[in-house]
Amino acid sequence: MAHFTGKVMHASHYGPFVATVKNGRIEKIDPTRFDARPTEMLTMGILARTYDKTRIAGPMVRKSYLEGISGDRKTELRGREEFVQVSWEVALGLTAKAILDTIEKHGNEAVFSSSYDGWSHGGIFRANVLQGRFFNLLGGCSITTGDYSGGAAQIAMPYVIGDMEIYSAQTAWQQVRDNTEVFVFVGCDPNKNNRIEYTTADHEMFDHWDEIKKAGVKFISINPQFTTTDDKMGSEWVRIIPNTDTALFLAMSYELYITGKYNKAFIEKYTVGFDRFLAYLVGKDADGTPAKTAEWAAKITGIPAEKIREMAHLFASKRTQFAGSWSIQRAHHGEMPYWAIINFACMLGSIGLPGQGVGFSWHYGGGGTAQSGATGPLGISQGRNAVKKICPASRITEMINNPGKAFTYNGSHYTYPLTKMIFNAGNNFMSHQQNLHELIKALPKVDTIVVQDCWWCASARWADIVLPSTTPLERNDISSGGTYSIDKIFAMKQVIAPVGDTLDDFEIFRRLAVLCGVEMGFTEGKTQMDYVKLAYAGSSAAATTPFEKFWADGVALMKVPPEAQRWVRHGDFRTDPVKHPLHTASGKVEMYCAAIDKMGLADCPPMPKFLEPEEYLGNAKPGQLHVVSPHPFYRVHSQMDNAEPLRKLYTVQGREPLVINRQDAQARGIEDGDIVELYNERGTIVVGARLSDKIMPGVVSIQEGAWPQLDRKGRCNNGLINFITNSRPASGLSQATVADTCLASLRKCLDPEGPTQAFEPPAIIRRKVKFDPKFYGLERSWALRQKATADMSPGEKIFYQRCTVCHGPRDPAQFNQKQWLGITQSMFPRAGLNKDEQKLVLDFLYENAKQ
Repeated sequence: MAHFTGKVMHASHYGPFVATVKNGRIEKIDPTRFDARPTEMLTMGILARTYDKTRIAGPMVRKSYLEGISGDRKTELRGREEFVQVSWEVALGLTAKAILDTIEKHGNEAVFSSSYDGWSHGGIFRANVLQGRFFNLLGGCSITTGDYSGGAAQIAMPYVIGDMEIYSAQTAWQQVRDNTEVFVFVGCDPNKNNRIEYTTADHEMFDHWDEIKKAGVKFISINPQFTTTDDKMGSEWVRIIPNTDTALFLAMSYELYITGKYNKAFIEKYTVGFDRFLAYLVGKDADGTPAKTAEWAAKITGIPAEKIREMAHLFASKRTQFAGSWSIQRAHHGEMPYWAIINFACMLGSIGLPGQGVGFSWHYGGGGTAQSGATGPLGISQGRNAVKKICPASRITEMINNPGKAFTYNGSHYTYPLTKMIFNAGNNFMSHQQNLHELIKALPKVDTIVVQDCWWCASARWADIVLPSTTPLERNDISSGGTYSIDKIFAMKQVIAPVGDTLDDFEIFRRLAVLCGVEMGFTEGKTQMDYVKLAYAGSSAAATTPFEKFWADGVALMKVPPEAQRWVRHGDFRTDPVKHPLHTASGKVEMYCAAIDKMGLADCPPMPKFLEPEEYLGNAKPGQLHVVSPHPFYRVHSQMDNAEPLRKLYTVQGREPLVINRQDAQARGIEDGDIVELYNERGTIVVGARLSDKIMPGVVSIQEGAWPQLDRKGRCNNGLINFITNSRPASGLSQATVADTCLASLRKCLDPEGPTQAFEPPAIIRRKVKFDPKFYGLERSWALRQKATADMSPGEKIFYQRCTVCHGPRDPAQFNQKQWLGITQSMFPRAGLNKDEQKLVLDFLYENAKQ
């Protein structure tokens, strides 16, 4: 393809597109008619980052690691020294050697996979899946569990309402248009977050939001910041102190009770535990807290008591839909706000009614689009992981520092593995993890870090061995359109030849598999194009559109049945709770949960309570501000930060913008466009001030995901928020991240060290390096292969092949039978399983579920 000229169809997280190529180089990216509202990330970002100077030119090894390969590797120099560019033979040989050395000396559990989410691209060849497939052939490795996105909710919600909720389809938008009177965004910004999708964004829901608005629905936004969605929908803005949503919904629940406006019939028929919850509301619980009056909540939330009462009565008198964001549960005691919203909706009696109730995925994957019920492309099996050691996604630093330490997760007890090697493919753990100075200090305890990526992102810069992968544009793949609708399948055709000395993820792991003697197990004798064809053959589209036509056209459509427009979340349960019970212990909504009570967790009570967060304005020191860090508008976390044309649209003097209320800025002598320092005891970041009336006093906002660059004072000169966020977990139930929120102080920066250098590649040394093949000791892999357990039941094979390709649960033992029954309600449609396949998977899950 080096000299190809023409047009090629491809698809991405940012939308489907046609690339115009001349002499092997992309000249232009154009959206297709299958993208209802293309974004700048598609039209500008994809092209810019493909040829950006941050592309990794070839395989790299950190200088001291290479020079000290059999001795002192100076692990403390990670992130600060130059790299040596080597051949693929050397890079993969050293990688294989490190894997075998680690397993031989410390066991498989000492190899830790930090690659959990698969967001590196939207096709079936996700790096995390391929990595799991490779390592499982060698006997497995320790893995992350849960995720950063919805870590608290995905553990708590199955106990409360029988499903994770965060990855579940929302009520069809037509039902909202025709039935909803009031739509409440609780920290929720679908106009921003729906700009991207886990598979291929088609942006179909954007026009439907316009129709909902035209129907006369009233929008209310409970948020410390006025969002892009609020601008679009004309929301009434109710300012709330961050991390206090639980107190607000408790007070509104109390107001319904004392005025007799709560739905007794619903509570009696569809819930359990109301008596225990009521005791807490009225101040008669054993914890000794007062009644949860509007006055009580006003002191906590900053919302006037009269406004709290007004909203409670409004929601009781109007057909109301609540949309909770994932951000409100990424906080200390993050399980509580979702639970409080659900309990309030129970008191309204609105759950399961058309256009009413609760939903926690309106901002994700086009939530609200009608579901086709079709099967998308089949994923690739990871196989069985024989290692049972886990680390919750946000606890990597704690794991490294405390091997063998006991921790609880979802009611079970675990111990952290001894981590001597980290393998990270297609994931930026150095951007995700909170309190990064703490992580950097811990990393020298790890012998080897291997990062497989396209660009010099944070994780690559802190690696020992860097394996440069191609971008999605430089390989063939296949994707679906609409996370929930699944009404399109897109061809991801290779657009250009690999840039530089790079290989696609499949080929990298295939070559590692050759070195370790497991190539046939990895490829099963199939090429990448074979897997693309198999993925398509397993989809619903294959029944009507031959593969050849699909590949030529670049898209295959699948019909959405008319009845899908009438679908209501929790509607079957509302219609017949006996025939369609929730998958909780009681089959009902658990306003108080006995199962969580039995766990005896001091930081996670068995019903929604307001527990003071470790950091919020209620306990801030004088002058401190509350920092919120929402998802970016022009990025997917750290992806696209290296697209220079996009940065020009939003940065301030080349740095991340910090949104601050004019009142707070004036008090600190800060003007719009100033370079400022946001700091606390954990670190300092240098950012640009952007004054606004659309954020409440006392709160500042900076988008997460910036690329880091530490100056000589240890400050992040490009504003990566996680250098100052708190590393404590949400609770002992979920161990989830609290990284969206923290306290910090702000001052004008008087000594910035010039422009950010975050997008300058590290220094590269080019030299010829060669090792005797015997040095790698690859013959040891035979004994390790014998540990791998390749025989799987039919249900186990389907589970690992089709149900674990996203960042959902991967270990059957992490949930009990009833929880799996609830989780699979949304998992099975995404995987496209028929009834026979569903039964096989359920049998496997039941047999291996947590007792």
